[in-house]
Amino acid sequence: MKIALAQLNPTVGDLRGNCQRILDTVRRGEQAGADLILFSELAVCGYPPKDILLREGFVEACDQAIEHLAGQISSGIGVIVGHPTGRDLPPERMANAASLLHEGKVSACVHKLLLPTYDVFDEHRYFRSAELSGIQPIKFQGFKLGLHICEDAWWGQPDTFYHNQPEELPDPVQILAEAGSDLLINISASPFEIEKRERRHQIVSSHVDRFSIPYLFVNQVGGNDDLVFDGHSFVTDQHNRIALQMPGFKEDLSYFDTEHPLDVEANKVEASSREEQLFEALVLGLRDYMQKCGFTDCVLGLSGGIDSALACTIAAEAIGAEHVHALLLPSRYSSEHSISDSLELVKNLGLDYEIIPIDEVHRAFENLPVIGDDLKGQPAGLADQNLQARIRGANVMVRSNRHGWLALATGNKSELAVGYCTLYGDMAGGFAVLSDVFKCDVYLVSRHVNQRAGRTIIPEHILEKPPSAELAPNQVDQDSLPPYDLLDAILKGLIEDELSVQSLSKQYPIETVRWVARKLDQNEFKRRQMPPGIKLSGRAFGSGRRMPMAARFQWEAE
Repeated sequence: MKIALAQLNPTVGDLRGNCQRILDTVRRGEQAGADLILFSELAVCGYPPKDILLREGFVEACDQAIEHLAGQISSGIGVIVGHPTGRDLPPERMANAASLLHEGKVSACVHKLLLPTYDVFDEHRYFRSAELSGIQPIKFQGFKLGLHICEDAWWGQPDTFYHNQPEELPDPVQILAEAGSDLLINISASPFEIEKRERRHQIVSSHVDRFSIPYLFVNQVGGNDDLVFDGHSFVTDQHNRIALQMPGFKEDLSYFDTEHPLDVEANKVEASSREEQLFEALVLGLRDYMQKCGFTDCVLGLSGGIDSALACTIAAEAIGAEHVHALLLPSRYSSEHSISDSLELVKNLGLDYEIIPIDEVHRAFENLPVIGDDLKGQPAGLADQNLQARIRGANVMVRSNRHGWLALATGNKSELAVGYCTLYGDMAGGFAVLSDVFKCDVYLVSRHVNQRAGRTIIPEHILEKPPSAELAPNQVDQDSLPPYDLLDAILKGLIEDELSVQSLSKQYPIETVRWVARKLDQNEFKRRQMPPGIKLSGRAFGSGRRMPMAARFQWEAE
């Protein structure tokens, strides 16, 4: 049997558009002689649909879309596609389903059993788990297809918890294998994280080790809100060899023949470096957010620093330099190189830009009653520094509002973690490009930008000079923060590994760890107000990390 794997980029809620893309892809598969074509989890409605699922009529519309789609496929090709369904369920109940469409009708349907409720996932909010009696192979052209959906392959993984012990839950893959499946097929909407591709391969490899059955994994690709889906669909044969590896971060249609497996070397996709994966995820996430929200252009402030330089470069790669508008907003404290470095960057990228000094507006505030006294009482103090950031943010937002451009915030994860950022200032915007990128990774990805281009895009002086907000005389970040390599290591321990101060103090200076932990907790209110960003790590600020703002927890036992 010749099987096509289709990793598409759906738009959440666009049933008509998604179904048309599915149908167009089916036609391509038919022309290539495919017997069966596989699409990803919830491909009909896009993933994650979130509370759109609760809108009256939406799930019924998805069921109607599946029936209509099936009716348009009258040839012998089989189509497996993911969708939400309410068919044959009690009122107000729905399932995360996958259907086999064949000869003009829905010939089989399976439901997802394991519903993730951790990190960004909240499927118990919407879906009902499959009945155990429904976990059976689907018969198609003499094969028994062990079809299951995303999380059903992750049974027993240590960081996938369902408020049950793993042994209390059934293992869907084991059930399907022991029921005589000839092929194991997993359709997924598995979001990108660093090292996630390797993790998926390990999980699939463990299944093939246990059951010696070929395993086909097809994944969604594209950005939806704060999530990026990297694709990287693949097939592993019964001997646990990679028979097909599809590319990452782009749509693709590839084929696997059960009788004549494709040449392994011909279909090998080299693993990208960490910095390349981060760059590709950032570009795809920003591009899709803009396109799916209807933005054609973006605007951002360029400070001459590394963060805005990288954000600007990502934007130019994502939507084209002609659609990126940069504002250079020097203050009385700006160095000469903040302008010259920014000018070199915009020249290298070919951007539209404007220079708008902010000192006149700054002085106008200093001459106001009451406010002026506050500012003069502490020259270049916190209020004065934040005011400059807010003047810059206001300029960016004026251009955004006037022209309908998306305003980009450029702060990184390290700064957002400890509150080294200004509400309604550098945090102003509609999308925070680097919100899940630690400062050390900002440098790593920035250097990679020049390497992959084979020329200088981000000027070397930006890469080499000490980072500074330039909001006070001779200011550098390390006046207020620990060295970034130390800060990032501690933050990773606190945020991504959920380690205690006591544990981290075994590796790092205790007073520094305490300071970082205190700042992390104190600034939750700022992060609650930041724009959406792109999830790249296991624990990103945003929908997957739900911390209270008004809370007291002693990091160390008293």
